[in-house]
Amino acid sequence: MTNSTTIMLHSGAAMDFLDPSSSEFTLEDIAHGLSNLCRYTGQCKKFYSVAEHSILVSETVVNFGLEALLHDAAEAFVGDLTRPLKQLLPEFKVIENRIQNVILKRFGISELMPQQVKEADIRVLAAEQAQLMPAGLSNWTIETGVVPALVQVRYLSPKSAKEKYLKRFAELGRIKGLSA
Repeated sequence: MTNSTTIMLHSGAAMDFLDPSSSEFTLEDIAHGLSNLCRYTGQCKKFYSVAEHSILVSETVVNFGLEALLHDAAEAFVGDLTRPLKQLLPEFKVIENRIQNVILKRFGISELMPQQVKEADIRVLAAEQAQLMPAGLSNWTIETGVVPALVQVRYLSPKSAKEKYLKRFAELGRIKGLSA
């Protein structure tokens, strides 16, 4: 590869960070990346993938399950940076948003994430922190009034998380008339 802004993907396709719309990534690339990526930069009790997180968020929403499943899809290519670090890197956020918008567009989803997905993401975060992190870390939910989602972290292996992510996409995609 001659372009220093390009990475090779699991499928053999390339992702160009400056021109993601020209990239021929697949849903499997997304599922593969997310299933091998640990949330919280690995600073949790056990390995817990972004793919499993995305599945839980998609199971929490009443509507917009596909949007919820794909809400962190760009992380398959850029990684899962912690929020404090992301805020220190404004250009990173621009690149991540650009990639996320290309992914959503490719799957026929609006770039504007529904409020219900954002709320489910926060509720799952609260449940995760209570299960994955040291006691007391999720106390912010009391102050903010966030009710943790009724989900159970299963600590899926990368292989299992990838399979379940692809299966969930197939279920939700059929509803919207999409295929992987």
